[in-house]
Amino acid sequence: MVKTGVALAAVFALLLPDTARASSDTARADGRPLPSTSASPSPPPLTDDRGRTLTLRGWNVEDKTHRGVDALSAVTERHFRDLHDQGFNFARLLVFWDDLEPRPGHYSARYLRKIERILDWAHRWRIQVVIDAHQDVFGPEFGHRGIPEWATRTDGLPFTPHPEDWFAEYFEPAVQAAFEHLYEDRDLRRAQARMWQVLARRLAHHPAVFGYDLINEPMGRLRAGEDLPAAAHRIESDQLTPMYNRIAAAIRTADHHSRLFVEPTPIVGEGLPTGLGRIHDPKVVYAPHFYNATMESGGDYDPSARWIEAYENAVTRYPSSQRIPVVVGEWGPPDSSLPHMPRFYGDALASLDRYSAGWAGYEWCYGSGYCAVDAAGRFRANKAQTARPYAPAVAGTVRDQGYDPAARIFHLAYGPPGRPGVSELSTPPTAVGWRVSVRGPAVAWPRAVPAGQRGTIHVWTQPGASGRVVVTVSAR
Repeated sequence: MVKTGVALAAVFALLLPDTARASSDTARADGRPLPSTSASPSPPPLTDDRGRTLTLRGWNVEDKTHRGVDALSAVTERHFRDLHDQGFNFARLLVFWDDLEPRPGHYSARYLRKIERILDWAHRWRIQVVIDAHQDVFGPEFGHRGIPEWATRTDGLPFTPHPEDWFAEYFEPAVQAAFEHLYEDRDLRRAQARMWQVLARRLAHHPAVFGYDLINEPMGRLRAGEDLPAAAHRIESDQLTPMYNRIAAAIRTADHHSRLFVEPTPIVGEGLPTGLGRIHDPKVVYAPHFYNATMESGGDYDPSARWIEAYENAVTRYPSSQRIPVVVGEWGPPDSSLPHMPRFYGDALASLDRYSAGWAGYEWCYGSGYCAVDAAGRFRANKAQTARPYAPAVAGTVRDQGYDPAARIFHLAYGPPGRPGVSELSTPPTAVGWRVSVRGPAVAWPRAVPAGQRGTIHVWTQPGASGRVVVTVSAR
């Protein structure tokens, strides 16, 4: 999601009713404080087939510029090598339906080979990948990427570009009609399902594929008399939920293993609970995005607005009730150098640790703006905070885990499994290195990570062990 221009916050201010806008305020209208995030429901952990608790940490990888024979040419092996070398284990790879199926029923073998080559790089560097069917403002018919022009139906309604604030284009009549047809027209439903079957058949057995993000930031039509929250809730309930169930059934004809990531509308960023219903699949992951309209418009973080608290309270309701894990698919401001951004990254990472099984920052590229690093591969302002110790896999029941950035100490406490198991911890490179200590019926190797190196620490639990294992990773 790349949204620039000062008008973005104004779009939400005009379309959200006062009651919705108030959800980001410090207090209710009667002066009482908002509920504490400590009372928020807890989504379940993400687990693998061995029952280990998983944590995904990484970034989005994309090429929105090149199309046709040059599609994905901006994505290189360096992306995955550098992600690995900084301790990350996860990437959300953007792919586009308009490149995969440029004509109805004609699927690009070249594009599929390019996706596979990228996945080969990811596997080489131990990066797990979610394939994201990305759209921005629907697709090429409106000057962006996503759903092909042949699948875009506008009913002849008008479209006016907003080059200074392209998110406002979602509210253009032609764009809203295109979404309505995608959700409601039988032939377009079938085409979307077939597209996903093609991807799943080709990629199901690739070892780097962790899952599929079924559509990026879906939107829809506002009907007469609806405000934005009411429209978002209806779209999620009546159109996205059945769409996700259709796509899930299509994917499962070819791939029974990979996770299915489902997104609400982007309106979730305003602290509004989703209207999504039940997705009838055992491997669903809720994948909201974590953006604030003010910061997306170039503004600084305002801790007193308590936006993060409002977002966390709202976003945890659906996955907690459905008993599905959360992996945040995109987050991060366009300008990380503003005065309050050190506080933002600390607050955001602490919040994500409370309820999510992982996240993908936006985006791993080499430049300015949203890019994680500069041309030389150095973290841009405050983004180095995202590279910190964590536990990619825990063989046992996690009791407590967290990272204290001030003390530079990561701790993990878990109950051993009923059978032998190996847990894995990851550390980023630092100037001083890391030391590891273990209490309880387990051993760790290595016990130290040298300066300047990323570390992978394995913790073996003794067979038949009981009690509590506590692993501490601290800067040397």
